Amino acid sequence: MRLRRRLAFHFTYQLIAFSAFMFCFIIVLMFFLISHISNEEIKRNFPAGVLDSIVGETVAEKGSVQLEEHWKVLLQESGMWLQVVDMEGNVIHATNTPSDVPSEYSVSTLLAIKEERRLGKYTMDWQMDLFYKEPLLFLAGRVDAGSDQLLDWVAAYEKDGLVDPEFERELQGKLGGAGGYLHIIDGEGRIVQSLGEGAGDKSEYHPLEIIAMQEQPGTYSTHIAVFRDKNSGNTWIYHTPQDEALGKRPMMNELIRVALWAMMSVLLLSLAIAIWHGYRYSRPLLLFTGWFERMGSGAYEEVLTPKDRKRVFRKNGKLRMRYKLYKEVIHSFYRMAEQLAEAERERERLERNREEWMSGISHDLRTPLSSIQGYSYMLESAPNDWSAEELREMGTVIREKGDYMLELIDDFSLVFRLKSTIRPQELIPLDLNELVRRCVLKYVNDATLNEATFTYIGGETPLLVNGNAKWLQRLMDNLIINAVKHNPEGVKIEVRVESRPGGAAIIVADQGNGMDEETKANLFERYYRGTNTEESVDGSGLGMSIAKAIVEAHAGKVGIWSELGRGTTITVLLPEAGQGDGDEPDTGKDSRGK
Repeated sequence: MRLRRRLAFHFTYQLIAFSAFMFCFIIVLMFFLISHISNEEIKRNFPAGVLDSIVGETVAEKGSVQLEEHWKVLLQESGMWLQVVDMEGNVIHATNTPSDVPSEYSVSTLLAIKEERRLGKYTMDWQMDLFYKEPLLFLAGRVDAGSDQLLDWVAAYEKDGLVDPEFERELQGKLGGAGGYLHIIDGEGRIVQSLGEGAGDKSEYHPLEIIAMQEQPGTYSTHIAVFRDKNSGNTWIYHTPQDEALGKRPMMNELIRVALWAMMSVLLLSLAIAIWHGYRYSRPLLLFTGWFERMGSGAYEEVLTPKDRKRVFRKNGKLRMRYKLYKEVIHSFYRMAEQLAEAERERERLERNREEWMSGISHDLRTPLSSIQGYSYMLESAPNDWSAEELREMGTVIREKGDYMLELIDDFSLVFRLKSTIRPQELIPLDLNELVRRCVLKYVNDATLNEATFTYIGGETPLLVNGNAKWLQRLMDNLIINAVKHNPEGVKIEVRVESRPGGAAIIVADQGNGMDEETKANLFERYYRGTNTEESVDGSGLGMSIAKAIVEAHAGKVGIWSELGRGTTITVLLPEAGQGDGDEPDTGKDSRGK
């Protein structure tokens, strides 16, 4: 725990430093995005966009409105004025307001402003702030030269909703001087008269096109002023070149500049901390690398060289300050070296066992091969000296020895095939009750096995597992044959199939001789029988090793219970079809609780 706390303490503040950097980066990025979006919105919707931003940032408390100073400057630079009107129609705030603008409004005046978007000579924009219990109305007014000019032309040149033909040439000259053009449309949006250069070949306006151009003027190449003649139903649309877009607010630039400086400072500090940490922690890592290289070459006894020991330890044997953080790691290296040395000794022991295993295989192959070879020499040297009965006997011996060798070779092949496990596509849903019942029935009907009594106990409903029928039948054959061969005549063998919380269980139990602890410990070892030269039972010695490999290839578990004189119980637990791998099967005891 102490090492964990120390590591946590040392590396936490490094994490905090980088977290602070990321926090600053995110804050600056957020300001930048907000500024960019706000400016783009203002450009698209000016001046309505300005009013949207003002409403969003303005705070009203107890009948007074607090407007940020930069908005006041912007309104003055843009030639706009602002009023905030309460529920009673009274103006509770005014910025840059001319003297000819009223200080209170009636219902009819506000409705006229909403409908005509005009207040005297001023073009109006308005927006309701519904955040508060009592809504507030924000009114922004400005002198729109295009709207005023259009009203003057309507008053001077209009006749029956169109431009009087007598004044078309005069108005055409004025439009050319202003750089704009005029469209007059009917109630369906069709252009019925067009004057001025740049009018193009446009023939009509879509129903929402004019409203969109008024609400988002910054997205169009021209600014429009609109007048609707109530008598004729025609609408006059005056297009003028779009003014230059509004620049960014100085306050946001200042915030971004400060945030950038803060971010750079944090970055430099983080870089300095990272360099210091890298130098500090790289030296122990280089030391550990040397240890790993020596261990990789097998020098487990030499953990520290004399030079490394001087570097790590003081003269009094204590660790130097820079290595105290890894005190437990250094001690763990020593323990690991001891364990690796022990593992090397174990590997050598296993190598000796492998050689003994191969020696046993050679022994079992050599014995029948010697018999076959001997009879072959006898037949080759004097084939006419043997009677038919003797020849049949020789042939029988050669066949039996050959069958034994083929069985042994097949078992060797199967062992190595099972090392790579059964492929998933070879597993299909199988009814374990039916499969085991058929396997037991085969031995019940085998007349050559009258020295054993078989009993099968299984369920009536299907118990499904994902398995390979061929390998599971081989598993049952090995378990049953092993129980028959290693017990006296008349042994009772009971085979059960049952469902357990951990999966589907196969239990093969007998009341025979039982096994001692050494035999139980080595039962599933490959060629365990072959290493016992006094064993008189036929077989390859790989049967139980094959059985275990088949169970493991099916993601199962196998366990054994046995006592001398009381018999043996082998329990195989396989996952049921659709069951997860998280359950731990209980194979340590049989159903008798042993």
